[in-house]
Amino acid sequence: MTFGSGDFRYEVIKGWGDLPPGYKLFQVAGVAVDAADRVFAYNRSDHKLIVFNRDGSFVKAWKNTTSVPHGMRIGPDGNIYLVDQASHVVLKYSPDEELLLTLGNRNQPSDTGYGEHKVVKRAAGPFNNPTGGAVNEAGEIFISDGYGNCRVHKYSPQGELLKSWGVPGTEGPGEFLLPHGIDLDKQGRLLVADRENHRIQLFTQDGEHLDTWTGFRQPCSITVGPDGTVYVPELGSRMSILDSDGNVLARWGGEESKAAGEFIAPHGAAVDSRGDLYVGEVLEGSRLQKFARV
Repeated sequence: MTFGSGDFRYEVIKGWGDLPPGYKLFQVAGVAVDAADRVFAYNRSDHKLIVFNRDGSFVKAWKNTTSVPHGMRIGPDGNIYLVDQASHVVLKYSPDEELLLTLGNRNQPSDTGYGEHKVVKRAAGPFNNPTGGAVNEAGEIFISDGYGNCRVHKYSPQGELLKSWGVPGTEGPGEFLLPHGIDLDKQGRLLVADRENHRIQLFTQDGEHLDTWTGFRQPCSITVGPDGTVYVPELGSRMSILDSDGNVLARWGGEESKAAGEFIAPHGAAVDSRGDLYVGEVLEGSRLQKFARV
């Protein structure tokens, strides 16, 4: 059985991903692929960052101490950026697990009025339950923030906050209702998954609004592939693949299912050098599926 359509058709690799005894994947929130096509599963089990070869063989589990994993990104320089939602920090690591930079203040959320009723009352500085990250060729870092805020933050490579933008809202450009993921496309535009507004907003790297793409079901994260194709897992149990203008190239799912190749709450996605797709699921899904391009 194949999934997708047109030039983006896939076969699911059942049972992909070998784990040692005592290891498991639970709520795979973030997924990334490095230059060697190793697959990183940032998940909420006891082993929060697990690395596989592209054939599914186990490489290692990191010894990082993140609290609640959310998004992750591997930068152009090969460094790994981990968003720790519950601790309100973003951690930059070298490939050999050396902590290079911490953004935010651990366990100190910014004052947005976010509390018992889970409503962001006002925009504030970094971070309050951040969600995702992106890195440009110059090493500047962009963070979507998040469950308890409604902003995008831009940092220098050294960790200096350069700019923030966004306000709470449901309609206008630059208004967010849970900015849940972010990436840079080949044109240098920032694509932000405005999850609870069911849209993707596009900005310059200095925060100027450029465009809005609609028609999604809670877009969770955004991954731009090597050829500029845009991959969007949607919490509404659907995977969408778009061109650089936001046109749908392939889409499947839409009903919760544990069947291989279908989804429950897809949350993160990554693509390797051969075009194979890896999709992580949270909630009752809690798995990482590989889709081989055919």
